Amino acid sequence: METATIRIFLAHGDPKRLRTAELSNWTGKAVAGPRSEFEDVLAREESERSGVYLLTGTDPESGNPAIYIGEAENIRSRIKSHVEKDFWNQAIYFVSKDENLTKSHIRYLEGRLIEHARAAGRAVVTNGQSSGAKLPESDREDMEVFLEKINQLLPVLGVDLLVPAAGGAFGPVAKAVLVCEIKSHKARGYRIPNGFLVLKGSEAVAHERASSEKWPWPCKMRQALKAEGSLIAEGDRLVFAKDVEFASPSAAAAVVHGGHANGLTAWKTTDGKTLKELESA
Repeated sequence: METATIRIFLAHGDPKRLRTAELSNWTGKAVAGPRSEFEDVLAREESERSGVYLLTGTDPESGNPAIYIGEAENIRSRIKSHVEKDFWNQAIYFVSKDENLTKSHIRYLEGRLIEHARAAGRAVVTNGQSSGAKLPESDREDMEVFLEKINQLLPVLGVDLLVPAAGGAFGPVAKAVLVCEIKSHKARGYRIPNGFLVLKGSEAVAHERASSEKWPWPCKMRQALKAEGSLIAEGDRLVFAKDVEFASPSAAAAVVHGGHANGLTAWKTTDGKTLKELESA
């Protein structure tokens, strides 16, 4: 993505409450706020325009993050129709300041945002079906630019559910892959803006260490990854079925080792230099 200057307005001085966001040299605008300020978020004149919106919260069945993505020619009336949905606790909508978004434009953006959310795999996408619209080539390119700006603003507004784990917030990470080895099992990964990414195909020990009884959090992480199908048993090992993001190198190493581990020394380059040494250089 290109560099950008973002202007955020905090209507009440609180970054968790009603806020707007704009990018320099962009005709779009974002409005975001918590469900507890539902009326204030929809009282703004921007909500009377056409655009796309996202409702985020927690899926009541799985406890995982959840998201609903929609489009409307009148944002206010459409979001009001979602009050029966209990899962969401934040609303964000995007409109055009020059009011040039047509019905086809917003249907196209809705479909692309749903694609991004499903591809990222960070949240339960509660939309019943995909959307989208065919556009002339020039309009499609304009909407792809608009979509890129939306994706730049969403993490700044506290929503990273559309960001692919492997790409971090700003696209693919061009860094050397590190290795974590234990009992002939090898895992591969690297630092990302949100923490540490372990790559698909990486291996972990099949059984937890005895010390996990005293410090059970690695065991709980492994159980959660098994339950969601991210970590599967193959013979005498566990294998990562997809790229998995962790909050830190130590959390990633602990899952690989089956118990507490120092990620700064467990993750190394192929020539044996530890992550700690790399970051201290």
